[in-house]
Amino acid sequence: MSRFSSFSRSGSGPQSSSNSRQSRPFNKSYDTRRPQPVAEVLNRTDAYAALRAGVEQIAALEADLKQLLPDYLATSVEPGFIKDGVLALFAGHNALAARLRQIEPRLLSELQQRGWPVTSLRIRVRPQAVKEPPPIKQARMTAAGAGALQALSESLAPSPLREALAKMAARHLRKR
Repeated sequence: MSRFSSFSRSGSGPQSSSNSRQSRPFNKSYDTRRPQPVAEVLNRTDAYAALRAGVEQIAALEADLKQLLPDYLATSVEPGFIKDGVLALFAGHNALAARLRQIEPRLLSELQQRGWPVTSLRIRVRPQAVKEPPPIKQARMTAAGAGALQALSESLAPSPLREALAKMAARHLRKR
C-alpha cells in the first residue's frame, strides 16, 4: 500500500471506486484533463489574476495608442507598464522616438482625457529584430536565350554593351 493511498486511482485503497472522487483532498470545480480557456486559468489564483489584469491593461492601452497615433507610429510603438504615473513607450528606432517626443504633450493630454492615470511619458528605444534580407534574385535564362545573347554580342562592334552581353551570355551558359 502506498503512502499516498488517498490519491491513488485504483479502487484497492481504503476508499471504494464509487466514493474515491469525493474523498480527494481538493474540491476542484474543473476537470484538469480537458482544455480550458486561458482567462479561466488565470483567474484561479491571485498571482495569475494580477498578471491577467496587467496584460488586459496593456492590451487596452495598445488599442488606444493605435487610435491616437498616426499609422506609421502605431505599428512601431509598444506600450510598457504605467508606474507612478509614468508610461513607458518603446519605439522601434531613434527617428520614431524623436517623433514621439514631438507629439508627447498632445498624446499625454489625449491619454488623460481617455482616463489613463498618466502624468508623463518615458520614451525609450527598443530596436526591433532585424528581418532577414530577401534572397538575391537569380535570373534564369534558357539555353536558347543565352545563345541569342552570345550571337548578338558577336554581331556588335566592340563596346561596353558588347562586353556586358558577352558576360551575361557566358554566365548563363556556364550554369547549364
